[in-house]
Amino acid sequence: MDSETDMVRQIRALDSDMQTLVYENYNKFISATDTIRKMKNDFRKMEDEMDRLATNMAVITDFSARISATLQDRHERITKLAGVHALLRKLQFLFELPSRLTKCVELGAYGQAVRYQGRAQAVLQQYQHLPSFRAIQDDCQVITARLAQQLRQRFREGGSGAPEQAECVELLLALGEPAEELCEEFLAHARGRLEEELRSLEAELGPSPPAPDVLEFTDHGGSGFVGGLCQVAAAYQELFAAQGPAGAERLAAFARELGSRYFALTATISYILTLTDEQFLVQDQFPVTPVSTLCAEARETARRLLTHYVKVQGLVISQMLRKSVETRDWLSTLEPRNVRAVMKRVVEDTTAIDVQVGLLYEEGVRKAQSSDSSKRTFSVYSSSRQQGRYAPSYTPSAPMDTNLLSNIQKLFSERIDVFSPVEFNKVSVLTGIIKISLKTLLECVRLRTFGRFGLQQVQVDCHFLQLYLWRFVADEELVHLLLDEVVASAALRCPDPVPMEPSVVEVICERG
Repeated sequence: MDSETDMVRQIRALDSDMQTLVYENYNKFISATDTIRKMKNDFRKMEDEMDRLATNMAVITDFSARISATLQDRHERITKLAGVHALLRKLQFLFELPSRLTKCVELGAYGQAVRYQGRAQAVLQQYQHLPSFRAIQDDCQVITARLAQQLRQRFREGGSGAPEQAECVELLLALGEPAEELCEEFLAHARGRLEEELRSLEAELGPSPPAPDVLEFTDHGGSGFVGGLCQVAAAYQELFAAQGPAGAERLAAFARELGSRYFALTATISYILTLTDEQFLVQDQFPVTPVSTLCAEARETARRLLTHYVKVQGLVISQMLRKSVETRDWLSTLEPRNVRAVMKRVVEDTTAIDVQVGLLYEEGVRKAQSSDSSKRTFSVYSSSRQQGRYAPSYTPSAPMDTNLLSNIQKLFSERIDVFSPVEFNKVSVLTGIIKISLKTLLECVRLRTFGRFGLQQVQVDCHFLQLYLWRFVADEELVHLLLDEVVASAALRCPDPVPMEPSVVEVICERG
């Protein structure tokens, strides 16, 4: 009976919940019905509005078509009149050109005068057979000749600085003056100003006391001579870029000559010894180190510092290459589809070093580059000794013969001195860094065993390095020899040396 009573109570509770749900859903149904009814009314009103809009658009389209038809003739006339007006403005500019040029010359607005002449020159040359245009051209030529004479006079006065003279040269070039003659005059005037700075520095170092302050002397030379030389070089490269290698060599000879004279003055050793003698009254009985010995020691110290820099930078790149070889499973690697990221990083770091070193040192001497330097593809069959090494008749029964052949070939190959002396130029520094890096890659490859795809990945990586590194070194053959050795060493340590097709290697590297 207790269970029945409890069941009856639960049934009543469920009935109450059911009634509540029914009432709630009923209210929602009523609300939804009202909403749908309102939507029908709204859509009916919207349909009426859309019909009215379509009717109005049709009326507007009809009016627009009638207006266009009415104004068609006027539109064509207006277009013709606008063209005639533009032509008349151009003709007015041409007829007023001589007076405008004269006014600009009188006011000293030489740049504006050159721009006016440049705008009208092509038209005047095209229609010079007409008498009216011929007269305008003759007048403009007379005014332009006077303008060029004034610019040359201003340029030859030499009272202005390098930027002002560069502006004069730029305007003269725009007027069609011979670039070769202007180039010589520009360097001649720049030489006069810079030699005046050198004479001023020589006067400061004269034998008569008082001795100049070292910091003041250095500041004077840096802000005066060095700053002026930099301005001249920047202006020359901007103005005479079209001169090509001949112009660049002329600028280099100019800077080299004056720079050597400046460095002879600032050579902070002879001056120091003289100043020491004067300040400390060094007696003749005390022997002092000769100037030549001090200069030689200073140069040798600078060479050691530069050599240390090359070794440090080469070690940084070598560490990247060594880790990339040692941490990879070359036996089970997948077929190469791209260049490894570490090779791209090597090229980026080398380029950054090239920029940094270029700020301090000159380019240096390179051997003549071959036309296919950037197209050579590395293959394990790229040389006759490699063909003999991996010919189809090769069998593992004679490993001693293969090693003997390899050693004999190495005896006749060119020996590469990795730690050769570094010269004071950019090419020598980059050559030393690249030699250390590629030699490290070669030695790391000799300690690993490669599968077929591992060998192909080395082939792709070496080709990518060759595409970019050859331009940094003094002799491109050096990069070729080292990378050839890397690929050949990987092939020697591969049980199944099947190379990748050169065309495929090129596609992968170009995509990378």
